[in-house]
Amino acid sequence: MKFRHEYKHQISFSDYLALKNRLRMLVPHDKYAGKDGKYRIRSLYFDNFDDKALREKIYGVNCREKFRIRYYNDNDTFINLEKKSKINGLCHKASVRITKEEAQRIVDEDIAWMRDRGEILLQELYTKMKNQMLRPKTIVDYEREPFVYKPGNVRITIDKNIRTGLSANQLFERSLPTIPAGEPIILLEVKYDEFLPEIIADIVQLGGRRSAAFSKYAVCRIYG
Repeated sequence: MKFRHEYKHQISFSDYLALKNRLRMLVPHDKYAGKDGKYRIRSLYFDNFDDKALREKIYGVNCREKFRIRYYNDNDTFINLEKKSKINGLCHKASVRITKEEAQRIVDEDIAWMRDRGEILLQELYTKMKNQMLRPKTIVDYEREPFVYKPGNVRITIDKNIRTGLSANQLFERSLPTIPAGEPIILLEVKYDEFLPEIIADIVQLGGRRSAAFSKYAVCRIYG
């Protein structure tokens, strides 16, 4: 299991403009980004009746995890079930490809089929939905501008227009009503393996801003 460093910073709009201009000169966009360098993400997050994932995030528990189903640009032919883990400040993401029909069955809590599948992540989610009452909780929509720098396996993303769906059961409903998740936020994330190249560290330095613990899931949970 490979863990990565991950740092998050809330930035201002002027910071965003300056950072984007610097990045564009030296760092290519992710190959999956559109012509404008962006794509849209919809995620459905899971939690239990006691809001375990939410509480662990708020309290800064050292070893925590959360499950989500995610797809991009309204393309429901490519969907991932993901588990994001954090231990001692380092992050790991495990994922498995699932179909739209399988994702909808999970949303509908029709999960017996997951027990007999060979994918470990599906079996783990099945076990936790059965034993820990993990359930679909919140839909989170946002726009992402991703950059990739191969040395150090660095991924830099800028997320904005974070919105939350008013129903956790309508994952594939394109007309799902959504509302802004509080005040407008622009979130910079920097992820890398063993080292952060100096050139990237210089680009993303933003007037001494400190890394901040920020969760799109936690922000959106205010509304449901």
